[in-house]
Amino acid sequence: MQGAWVPLLLGLRLSLGFSPVEEEDPAFWNHQAAQALDVAKKLQPIQTAAKNLVLFLGDGMGVPTVTATRILKGQMNGKLGAETPLAMDQFPYVALSKTYNVDRQVPDSAGTATAYLCGVKANMKTIGVSAAARYNQCSTVHGNEVTSVMSRAKKAGKSVGVVTTTRVQHASPAGTYAHTVNRNWYSDTDMPAQAKKEGCQDIATQLIYNMDIDVILGGGRKYMFPEGTPDPEYPGDTNQNGIRKDQRNLVQEWQAKQQGTQYVWNRTALIQASKDPSVTHLMGLFEPADMKYESQRDHTKDPSLQEMTEAALRVLSRNPRGFYLFVEGGRIDHGHHEGIAYRALTEAVMFDNAIAKASQLTSEADTLILVTADHSHVFSFGGYTLRGSSVFGLGFDKAADGKSYTSILYGNGPGHVLVGASRPDVNETESSDPAYRQQAAVPLSSETHGGEDVAVFARGPQAHLVHGVQEQTFVAHVMAFAACVEPYATDCHLQPPGGPADAAHQAACPPSLALLVWALLPGRDPVLDARSPAAPGSSDITTMSPAGIHQAEGSLVASRPVIRNPAGRAALSRAPRPGLTSAASPVAPFLAPASSLRSPTLRWGPITVAGAPRWRGRLEATHHRPPFSKKLSQGLA
Repeated sequence: MQGAWVPLLLGLRLSLGFSPVEEEDPAFWNHQAAQALDVAKKLQPIQTAAKNLVLFLGDGMGVPTVTATRILKGQMNGKLGAETPLAMDQFPYVALSKTYNVDRQVPDSAGTATAYLCGVKANMKTIGVSAAARYNQCSTVHGNEVTSVMSRAKKAGKSVGVVTTTRVQHASPAGTYAHTVNRNWYSDTDMPAQAKKEGCQDIATQLIYNMDIDVILGGGRKYMFPEGTPDPEYPGDTNQNGIRKDQRNLVQEWQAKQQGTQYVWNRTALIQASKDPSVTHLMGLFEPADMKYESQRDHTKDPSLQEMTEAALRVLSRNPRGFYLFVEGGRIDHGHHEGIAYRALTEAVMFDNAIAKASQLTSEADTLILVTADHSHVFSFGGYTLRGSSVFGLGFDKAADGKSYTSILYGNGPGHVLVGASRPDVNETESSDPAYRQQAAVPLSSETHGGEDVAVFARGPQAHLVHGVQEQTFVAHVMAFAACVEPYATDCHLQPPGGPADAAHQAACPPSLALLVWALLPGRDPVLDARSPAAPGSSDITTMSPAGIHQAEGSLVASRPVIRNPAGRAALSRAPRPGLTSAASPVAPFLAPASSLRSPTLRWGPITVAGAPRWRGRLEATHHRPPFSKKLSQGLA
């Protein structure tokens, strides 16, 4: 966004008003309403399952913020503003969501993330745990973890991704993968010794090990690197160095988990990596902490939210089984907390641009897109301003104290400033400054969230379920049902987007069969990963996570199969052929029965999947490549 010319453009509108002549004719409004009614009458719900799921989360994007963003974006495009629809406005289904936490009437972003991502309401400042868990009490995590829709989508074989303008360890994105009783435990440095002693993990570590996330884009570099590690973008600024006291390099650990990984930290590398078909796992961390505001972004170094969304979709869409993508416009919230509306609203404009791009790159026939907010803010705009005037401008008349006031005001926050015993006057030059802090009624160092309902916009398969006034948990359940993932995997009764033919194809080639075919291809032996602990005995195949199962030149290739052990951790990954021998007994617990091993040293070879229906099977160590037979394939189906 061209930060230099936007204030100038809006400044020209501060004292100007417009009244279109055509709008004086009743026929204009009658015709417009008739067109909208015609569209509504033709609206038909898409009753198939959703192959892909995309959730856009505007952090702090209450309804007043949506409206102000509509005006701003319209005016930036040369329109009057209020009449110009946002990308999210054009979604056919809308509902309201109740945002309270279990313990707070006005919520925070951690408890709300648990609601809309996991389908369970939670307490303030806790993530991925039920309300039975207590803030800052590590001992209450175990047994109270709740599962995100993203995790369920991964288990169903879809690729998954997280995109945010905050740090990727922040409350909202962390709700997709983490379980913690303190949203601020970004790294081990941020955790008390007792919590670490009790076995709680920092959020950055959970990002790497709780789930195999295919795409991770946002800020948060310093939480991933050892203390003192110079930042690649700011090598001379020690304040931007890595901060991990355990001296772990989590990026390197992530890269070692599988092939096809690519780590980037600037815009150019992101675009190149996303276009490389050999990249199956992409991590981009573009700032030490949160990304820069859109109005302050260096366009040559840092990608926009729209560009990150496009890159994520490019990688994730290679999976023919579909994907789940979470996209957060996280700094809308930060701009409001600072009481600087320009920052919040320009963030929201870019957020809407990302929605528009995702709508262009996906099909409404197979992709469910939801847009919502976690909570609102005590942000308002009023003052009977003239039509077409800048949303950052002044109220139409002076206040009772004889001074001007801005249309935008905050109920509380750092904008509460007194000159003597009264508030300062304000003029149009001041209010058009991108750094101007709007006045607030109550002095606080940080403006607070609002407690009112927020909007939910929806398009795609099962979007018609988004209706009325719902609990925030409804968002997660609609998405899970639409994609036929747990807890609705067996009873959603929805045809896939391609209809019966597509359903037959999926039945004929389940993931277990694709995994076997992958194993039989020359030079593609799977290897068991000894780093993941498991109970003795066999491992059940509970998921295989391809970025996709690629259909390429007639060969079905599972590009990243992951077999999970009963503890839920990755137990199988693709790696170069290690030869005939490998590390010894730590792998043995994955194998069934253990006595089948001829010696304490495991000889690597392809797995066989024996006698189990479709998605489940037992892993056994073998020393020979079994023949691929029609009988075997039929048994797996």
